[in-house]
Amino acid sequence: MTAAEKKQLAVTACKVRMGVIQGTHAAKAGHPGGSLSAAELFTYLYFKELNVDPADPKNENRDRFVLSKGHTAPGMYAAMAHRGFFPVEDLLTLRHIGSHLQGHPNMNSTPGVDMSTGSLGQGVSAAAGMALAAKYQGKDCRVYTLLGDGEIQEGQVWEAFMFAHHYKLDNLCVIIDNNGLQIDGNVADVMSPYPIDEKLRAFGFDVVEIDGHNFDEIEAAFAKARETKGKPFAIIMKTVKGKGVSFMENNAGWHGKAPNDEQAEQAMNELRAQLAELEGM
Repeated sequence: MTAAEKKQLAVTACKVRMGVIQGTHAAKAGHPGGSLSAAELFTYLYFKELNVDPADPKNENRDRFVLSKGHTAPGMYAAMAHRGFFPVEDLLTLRHIGSHLQGHPNMNSTPGVDMSTGSLGQGVSAAAGMALAAKYQGKDCRVYTLLGDGEIQEGQVWEAFMFAHHYKLDNLCVIIDNNGLQIDGNVADVMSPYPIDEKLRAFGFDVVEIDGHNFDEIEAAFAKARETKGKPFAIIMKTVKGKGVSFMENNAGWHGKAPNDEQAEQAMNELRAQLAELEGM
């Protein structure tokens, strides 16, 4: 990746974060914390990794992305908007009556959304099914799914992991956003999923752990995922919940709460300053 490409990705990730704040503020509801922690991941997927075309969102040979932690739709929507799937202005309609951007992804109303999700644990099962179907059909498309670290407390997740190993789904890439916090607090206190890497290896996955805010590490992880044959691949991203907004960072209270007018203004001012610094580099 060139320095110019990395700069553009960082600029876009900052704009994604701004979209998260604008959308949740306009909705007076939503989940900013986990959307912000995954901003780099959403950006890299839609601008580098995924074989998708906003002009042809239902192309049968496209890669698929399933947002298993569906409540972080504001982050995915922001990345998709900047990629051209729908106007950026639509982000301000988040959760509004009649909007195609609801609180959780809806494949029937939003162009580019591959699976309706929201009930935690179910998205990864759908992704595994998509990956198996692609193999049966002889397609070389890949399937990606993003889970939260709190979400992997769900038993269905581990059934899906067992399924993925059994069917040697090397076209499936599971990504876990390990920001350490869920709605009720620290994941280690609520129901510890650790050690995540060892558990995934025991379920037959190849695993890498990365800094989820580092584009070089994200790029290397996806390259390794594509090279892995005969087994599914997992990326564990260490991230900061609420990344980019000082008062939201590492604060479980911002899991599912929208900023008020003053908080949104502060958040946007911080992000505008970051954007100006990035664009000036």
